[in-house]
Amino acid sequence: MPGEPASDPRVQAVLDIPLHRFLGVELRDEQDPAAGIRFQVGTASENPAKLLHGGVVYALLDVASFLALLPALGPDEHAVTHDVAASLLRPVSSGATVDIVGTVLRRGRAVAFLRAEASVDGVLVATGQVTKTVIQVR
Repeated sequence: MPGEPASDPRVQAVLDIPLHRFLGVELRDEQDPAAGIRFQVGTASENPAKLLHGGVVYALLDVASFLALLPALGPDEHAVTHDVAASLLRPVSSGATVDIVGTVLRRGRAVAFLRAEASVDGVLVATGQVTKTVIQVR
């Protein structure tokens, strides 16, 4: 159900980050957090031209990538961003709903390589390559 806490505390921790709450980020599928996130472009995420701010896209490509990687992480592992490269393919108007889906390309012992895609109504608007370092949590 929308608005209910995610069952995995690590997923809920991601959703509870104040920036994500401020932007209205929600899971695309409550039962499968790895399916990505969505948010509606509004005052909190638009630039002065009333279009989606590129920095918001960069940040949320990273978030969707992390959620895609979570099932591949052990309970004593976490992943931190090492590198993000994004391409913004087209402008997104205020009011649009953006879906962002991450994919694990390769998960090694210490590094994970991911891809994320943002779309509006099935049209690709941004892509990203994300590299995360896997760390042990104590």
